[in-house]
Amino acid sequence: MAAVLTEPQAFYGSARPGPLRLVAQGFRDLWSRRRLARYLVQADLTKTGANTLLGNIWWVMDPLLQMAVYVVFVSVILDNKTPDYPLFVFAAILPWKWFSSGINDAILSIVAREQIIKQVAFPKIVLPTAATVGGIVSFLFGMIPLVALILLFYADRMSPTILLIPVVAVVQFFFTLAVAIALSALNVFYRDIGNLARHVLRLWFYLSPALYTEAQVAHLSVNHPELATLYQMNPFAVLFEAYHAVIFYDTMPDWVALGALLAFSLVLLAVCVYIFKRVEPSFAKVL
Repeated sequence: MAAVLTEPQAFYGSARPGPLRLVAQGFRDLWSRRRLARYLVQADLTKTGANTLLGNIWWVMDPLLQMAVYVVFVSVILDNKTPDYPLFVFAAILPWKWFSSGINDAILSIVAREQIIKQVAFPKIVLPTAATVGGIVSFLFGMIPLVALILLFYADRMSPTILLIPVVAVVQFFFTLAVAIALSALNVFYRDIGNLARHVLRLWFYLSPALYTEAQVAHLSVNHPELATLYQMNPFAVLFEAYHAVIFYDTMPDWVALGALLAFSLVLLAVCVYIFKRVEPSFAKVL
């Protein structure tokens, strides 16, 4: 492992590299240090499982408990009449847990390794990437209660379209990775990013169609047109609707919207990699 950590960094000389060169270097760093990223993911998963009473089982129980809270509040207290509402909510909670946990972990991924960054030269971009990839594991564990819910309580909603979940997840991964890389770099210079992100993520979830349907949004938009604007600008409106389509409605997702979001995510990822590589040389000084 030491050999992987101590491989020399690429230096550009006295000339400042251009945007395309920085982006290309960022992706080369990720590919060349993929073993390091895999090691960091395994180490974090082992630590997380060892530090909790229920260990890895918690990844299965946590989304179920969140689902129960929202079902009681929305379906019972607010008397929401959406059929099979628990499955509807769970189809959104599962990907959101992956996104929020990945972002929160990525924000701290650099500052939490202050000592090793000061002592060892390695591409820091692998740190937020490893945090994002690690969130995939909780998403995969969450598939266990999802399949159990469908088989035990909503067998009539079992459909081959559920096999399209990985396709939607790929789009979400690139979007999550872009945001994670950018916020991890910003948090080095502005340590309040983590606190701010928690509140923004909470608001973001409630402004996304996770607890309510697209039809309800359209109804509210008649008197509140600003809601329609926010809805159209929200990437998770596309993602949640896609997950609901393949899990809950037994239909194909909106491929045009997914394709547009994928293209946007890839461009955003390139921009965020550029920002990260541009400020990376200052990390050791600031930390």
